[in-house]
Amino acid sequence: MRKPFLECGKIVSTHGIAGEVRVQPWCDSPQDLEGIRTLYFDRGATPVGVLRARAHKNVVLLKLEGVDTVEAAQALRGRVLWAAREDIPLEEGEYFVQDLLGMEVFDADTGRKYGMLTDVSETGANDVYHITFPDGAVRLIPVIDEVVLSTDPDQNRMEIRPLKGLFDDED
Repeated sequence: MRKPFLECGKIVSTHGIAGEVRVQPWCDSPQDLEGIRTLYFDRGATPVGVLRARAHKNVVLLKLEGVDTVEAAQALRGRVLWAAREDIPLEEGEYFVQDLLGMEVFDADTGRKYGMLTDVSETGANDVYHITFPDGAVRLIPVIDEVVLSTDPDQNRMEIRPLKGLFDDED
């Protein structure tokens, strides 16, 4: 089941004296948070209005409703912000990392279960999925069309065709 709220960043410090906060975004780009008008604390339980949001270098500067002093902003330091899934549009074939984590990974040709997707690394050229096998070994696969053939978060299933030599137990 897809989560209705997604972690989108963490308040790391204050900015200025009017209650703005600096947010370390956990999105593809800091600009992804600029258009969201409501964020949430407490895993989505506590909404907070966003009066202003602007990307600044690798952080997002937010002005939140009711946070008007540096002291009020400082009290939020370390808090995780959540966004409603419907407020973050995705293109066809794009997925939230949080929907991929925990997905079972199978061989597209044999049906063999390799393990579980446990992490995603961004490398610049393409992402890399970390697959944890039942024996605890972690193997890495490039996220390219030739390897990742299907991804179905609703079924918690991914099918891959590893390149020759990608996994130690292949010929």
